[in-house]
Amino acid sequence: MIPKSFIQDLLNRVDIVDVIERYVPLKKAGANFVACCPFHNEKSPSFTVSQTRQFYHCFGCGAHGTAIGFVMEHAGMGYVDAIETLAGNAGITVPHERGTAEVQKVSQDLYEVMKTATRYYRQQLKASPRAIEYLKQRELTGEIAARFGLGYAPDDWQNLAATFPNYQDNTLTEVGLVISNDEGKRYDRFRDRIMFPIVNVRGQVIGFGGRVLDKGEPKYLNSPETPLFEKGRELYGLYQSQKAIRDRQQVLVVEGYMDVVALAQHGVDYAVATLGTATTPHHIQKLLRFTSHVIFCFDGDRAGQKAAWRALENALPHLQDGKSLSFLFLPEEHDPDSYIRAYGQEGFENKLDDALPLSTYLLRQISFELNLRTSEGRNQLLQRAKPLLAAITAPTTALLLRKEVAALAGISQGELEALYEITPVARPARPAFQKASRTTPSAHRLLLQCLIAQPALGAQLPVDWHEDGAEAEAVAAVLAVLREANFKLSNAVLIQTFQGTRHEKPLTLAQADLLNWGEGFDIQAEFTGLLNQLATHQRRHRFEQLQERVAQVGMANLSDEERRAYLKLLQRG
Repeated sequence: MIPKSFIQDLLNRVDIVDVIERYVPLKKAGANFVACCPFHNEKSPSFTVSQTRQFYHCFGCGAHGTAIGFVMEHAGMGYVDAIETLAGNAGITVPHERGTAEVQKVSQDLYEVMKTATRYYRQQLKASPRAIEYLKQRELTGEIAARFGLGYAPDDWQNLAATFPNYQDNTLTEVGLVISNDEGKRYDRFRDRIMFPIVNVRGQVIGFGGRVLDKGEPKYLNSPETPLFEKGRELYGLYQSQKAIRDRQQVLVVEGYMDVVALAQHGVDYAVATLGTATTPHHIQKLLRFTSHVIFCFDGDRAGQKAAWRALENALPHLQDGKSLSFLFLPEEHDPDSYIRAYGQEGFENKLDDALPLSTYLLRQISFELNLRTSEGRNQLLQRAKPLLAAITAPTTALLLRKEVAALAGISQGELEALYEITPVARPARPAFQKASRTTPSAHRLLLQCLIAQPALGAQLPVDWHEDGAEAEAVAAVLAVLREANFKLSNAVLIQTFQGTRHEKPLTLAQADLLNWGEGFDIQAEFTGLLNQLATHQRRHRFEQLQERVAQVGMANLSDEERRAYLKLLQRG
């Protein structure tokens, strides 16, 4: 675990403009910086970065956050990796609680080992006419081989001894390059194979996939699980394809290294591959950080169908409204490599139009071989659908699929939800609503803006401050955090604290409005006016309550406290 104090210090030390300009060119626009948003396609810039406040916001797609959030979204990293990247760029060592600092130090040594091995394999490829001829037969050019860092492991037992003088070093076994058998003999894991370096989103080699040149088993040999490499979390080709994925706003998920490389060779440069494992929830979450459309491409045989269904099941809890998943099944005699070589880029991309939307594929599979004209068939449909629908948390997606399954089963959505004992996605609108002041929500949002702009202002609010509504609750939550920090948090730290919480949305709206404030805006005067406005509103609200109380029980039956308060408010008018 990384200490909270370090994260606060990191955000205080990095400049979000410098961080974002590593990835996106920014232009000065008044008090802020702007660019075309890197998270969606647009022609005019709506992506705004505040250097003063240390956050970004896109007025087009709503993307927002701090320097940490930007690195997570743009590079597809997890929270810890994003912090490690920012700290590394700033020349800061990340401390880890519970003694994990030593693990991180060792890991840096392991990365160097993998880098050295990658250079060695690439040199061996250049020296092997047989390996070069194999790649040419697969229609791969030297340019594409260089882009993916392809190499060759010669057909010998201890090749790596030529580049690692201490072949007995335990780091070689720790990263999976060398195997030590029960008798203590050591030998290279990869021999006589085309080598595919597996690169994480930070550009570091973390493992290898090796493919035999001729016939042999296994056809593909992957690095084992190591401190650097966890196959259920990584995707081959993501590092090389991330720009194309963002530009196209879609990613193609295939099953093999060679599929990714062959597709890129023919112009389809937005493909990634799972690493000898089923598509995992981690894969889904990582890909949805990059794009709004994920297309899974599988062989049309039974194994491909099984892999597709597993991907669907793992994806359901992580679906997001506004983002889509599709499933493409190639003819049984083809994989992506052979199909694009046979039909070219245009033919392959035309085939993508045949991909089934997740909802279509799900409904097709759960109704397969069922007679929905009978009660028994509809009953089976409902039983098959139950765990799938229960797993979906995206509100709109869940609502639409529940409606479709209910219609197929001949029941209402409400009956389906009652049968499954799941909370309704959409409740009927209430005919009556509470009267509320129009100015109160905007006042609360302005209050949030003042607290984000100058967190120290929170000290001027009373300890027992409380109002109703989502924005008011966000104000109260912000105040609680500020009090704990003695009102000395920076803008960026305050914003980062509420990322992923229920208060994120009201704070996001407040941040967006805050970007329109000029440098000369008098925040203190605005804050003072808001306090007076809210105090007036509270007095009016209390006076209305007491008036209703007088009307109900009469002045004589009020308590002494109520009578004094009523008379005082009456005198103030």
